[in-house]
Parts: sequence; C-alpha cells; structure tokens
Amino acid sequence: MTRPQSERTEPLVKVRGLKKYFPIFKGFFRQRVGDVKAVDGISFDIMPAETVAMVGESGCGKTTAGRSLLRLIEPNAGTVHFRGKNIPDLAPEELRKMRRYMQIIFQDPYSSLNPRQTIGQIIGTPLVLHGLAKNQREAEGMAKELLEKVGLQARYTSRYPHEFSGGQRQRIGIARAVALNPDFIVCDEAVSALDVSVQAQVLNLLLDLKDEYNLSYLFITHDLSVVRHVSDRVVVMYLGQVAENAPNKAIFSKPRHPYTQALLSAVPRADPRRKRQRIMLPGDVPKPSNPPSGCRFHTRCPLAEARCSQAVPDAHEVGEDHIVVCHLYDGRTEPIDVLEEMARRKGA
Repeated sequence: MTRPQSERTEPLVKVRGLKKYFPIFKGFFRQRVGDVKAVDGISFDIMPAETVAMVGESGCGKTTAGRSLLRLIEPNAGTVHFRGKNIPDLAPEELRKMRRYMQIIFQDPYSSLNPRQTIGQIIGTPLVLHGLAKNQREAEGMAKELLEKVGLQARYTSRYPHEFSGGQRQRIGIARAVALNPDFIVCDEAVSALDVSVQAQVLNLLLDLKDEYNLSYLFITHDLSVVRHVSDRVVVMYLGQVAENAPNKAIFSKPRHPYTQALLSAVPRADPRRKRQRIMLPGDVPKPSNPPSGCRFHTRCPLAEARCSQAVPDAHEVGEDHIVVCHLYDGRTEPIDVLEEMARRKGA
C-alpha cells in the first residue's frame, strides 16, 4: 500500500528512539546490577486509518513497545507524538484526557475484564468518566448499542464476564475500546488466545470497525498469516530493536532482512505441493539483559560478516517506505536472497 505524499508528512503516531529498560536487582541490599533492554531505541510512524503490524519472536519487546506508547508502563527515553503532543511528557491530568483517544485491546480476554462489574459497567463507566454520558443509566444504553455493533445481544449488559466464552469476552473488550471513539488502538495479541474459527470473526470485526470509525491500529502479533490479512505496514522486531519496516506487500514479496526471510520461511503453506525451503537459524535468541555487540542478529544470522559483530548497522532505505537495518544493504538496494547467498558462499 503506497502512501500519498500528503499522508507521509503527517503521521498520527510518531515514535522516535523509544526505550524501555527493566532494572535487575540482586543481593541482600537489592543492588542494581544491570537492565533488561526490552525496547531499545525503536522508531516508526503510524498514519491515520493505517494498520501497522508489529511482529517478532516471543520476548522481542512487542508488548512492551505497545504499552510504552500508551504510557501504561513508563518509557525510559524517546518520544511518542500523538495528536500534536509528546505522550511521555504529559502531566497526569493531560494524560487522562488523552486516554480517550488511544485505547488498547489486551491479549487475555479472561483477565482483562473486571469480574466484579457487569458488562454494562465495564463498557459504560469510561463513557461517564470522559463526559460522553451524563450518568450510568445513559451509559448503559450506549453500551447496549455497542454490544450489538460487535455482534452480541444488548441484554448482555446485565451479565458478568464469567458468563461468556473467550471469543465473546474479546468482543466485549473491543466494544470497550471503541466506546470512546478513539483515533488509535493497540491490539496486543488480540486474537492469539482464541480458536482459529473465532479468530477470523474477531479479525473481520476489527477491520469493519476500522472502516466505520476511521481507526488506526498497532497490531501486535507473532502470527504472520494474521499480519498478511490485516496490516498495511509491517514492523519486524528482533531483541528490542526494529530489523525491517515496510509496506505489507513488500514484506511478503521482497523481504530484505535475513531475519524477516527466516520468519517467512517458517510459515506453513496450505498447498503441500508448494514446498518452501526453511532458513534454519542456529542457536537461541540472546538474553535482552546482555545483548550482543554490533548487530543483535549477528549471532544467528547465516550471512553475518566480521563487521556485523563490531558496529551497529544503520537504517537503509531500499525502496519506497522500505527500511532495513542491516550491514548487507550498505550501498545497495537490490534484494539479497538468504538461501541463494548461502549457496553462493558455499560454492565459492
């Protein structure tokens, strides 16, 4: 999906150099001995009405990044500009007002809803707090409309979360997220805990709501089939940093980074006759408390060179809106096929 020039200059969410470190304490006196570098200097944009998917292995920092954007956890450094304001700099009262326009759908539909509140209270209370409803009674009427919009019956407002299935609870979570008519929603593994058939229903619901409310999504997931279906752009993360950032079509047709190519090679195909050779990565993902020097992927990269362990690679623009962070693209823009390059080096 190619962005018009006018849109490229006005992102809805502009993230620059975002960092989130978690301190490590040891000993009787709880001395700080290091940090878990969960998110380490990521930058990307989200345009109005755009879905950006953030993908990567478990533990790469996707969820931490999403929550840091909304200041559900406090970032250590970096900026997140949204609606003309830097979210990390906002005072508590300003942040509370801004929360109306940025929401989150949590991964676990079983723990993200208050078991002591009815569905009408869960959806309606934010409407009262932000002044969109005069009282709880009016808010419950609005909650009934929202439930019908997400495919549930209006009479469910009097029920409690334990009376619903996982898919129904996630629909309730979606209704709560769109209740305040936000501009931006972080979907944190919003369908990963659901059955496959229910996943499709929830994904289609999210796409319908995006069109109806003109929403922008940050869709955090590890499922590349979901990414292909819902995203306009893809941000590939590895060990707390961005490896590749490109439009959906470019990622799936011409992935540049060796890590992106390895991820895509692991996606199963429905047609067994269309075989794909896997790119097998050696070793395990390093610990974020002690990341490798230079390029963080060099310990597992099949094309790693001497410089990869010595210097941090720059971000290279290899196509329109296509950014890859890799030494191999220093001075070149043509795609490098990992399997072909491995075979060439072996033959040489």
